[in-house]
Amino acid sequence: MGFMERIKKGNTSSGFSALGNIFLAGIKGAAAFFSGSGSMFATTMHSLADAVNQGFVFFGSVLAETPPSERFPRGFGRVINIFCMVAVVVVTIMAYETIKEGWHLFQDPSESGNIWLNVGVLIASLLIDGFILIKAMKEITKETEDDNDGWLLPRAFKNAQKASPATRLVFYEDLVATSGAVLALIGVLLAQLFGLLLADGIFTMLIGVLMLFVAFRVGYDNMVGLIGVSAPADVEKEISKTLLADDKVVDLYKLRVLQEGRTYHVEGSVELEKGLTLNEADDIKFRLTDKLLRSSEVADVVLGVIEDDGKQNQDKHI
Repeated sequence: MGFMERIKKGNTSSGFSALGNIFLAGIKGAAAFFSGSGSMFATTMHSLADAVNQGFVFFGSVLAETPPSERFPRGFGRVINIFCMVAVVVVTIMAYETIKEGWHLFQDPSESGNIWLNVGVLIASLLIDGFILIKAMKEITKETEDDNDGWLLPRAFKNAQKASPATRLVFYEDLVATSGAVLALIGVLLAQLFGLLLADGIFTMLIGVLMLFVAFRVGYDNMVGLIGVSAPADVEKEISKTLLADDKVVDLYKLRVLQEGRTYHVEGSVELEKGLTLNEADDIKFRLTDKLLRSSEVADVVLGVIEDDGKQNQDKHI
């Protein structure tokens, strides 16, 4: 697979988010400089952090598409987790700076100007971040093959853990970015229209706290991903049903499904009916392996076959 092909397979949500946040960080930074608004400074830092993060994540998602090699036979799927951890460090630093600035404004509030410049920039931010958030939510439903009807946001929350690390990070970050734009808009209006200068510092610190929440949530998810985590219960259940659907399979002796990025590694043994020859058992094993590998979510399968031992184990897996 060539480098350009891997770029095309990279996480599109993070790529769009990086470009959008570069633009937003520029216009927000200009507005913060000319107005002196703390809330605008906070949301500028957030957009800057998002731009750096999503650039890292997109590059990581491209590297993760590198095919397995002799030296790295299991591929490079966990590379994206490493890049997401770097993104977490960036978010944490930006969150600290934002909270510190908010505390300074809370202790020593000051008036800011150019209210309509701030309002116009924040409305533009809300529209762009909202567009990226909707795209990320659609990406989650696409990756998890969720075709159910209903509101997009609840479906995205429900399936976020089964999405790729990159898409999950974009979803959480832009959820906070969109919320942050709303909070910043409220802070600017309260401070500049109603004279509640303390609101500027309070909402600046609140945006920083939301950024820390994203850092913790994404950091935890990717730490688990680097260690190696079991697949969600419904994924293991679906794989178990696929194996048990074969008329020669009597029971599951053991089954382990490991999640790596958005792909799964299946290891297990199935119990076959008694009296089969070795050639027949091999044919069944290859047939089951091929059936599982037809799913784009399954990266590799290591399957063993044994004769039925008369004990029922399948209830543990379905």
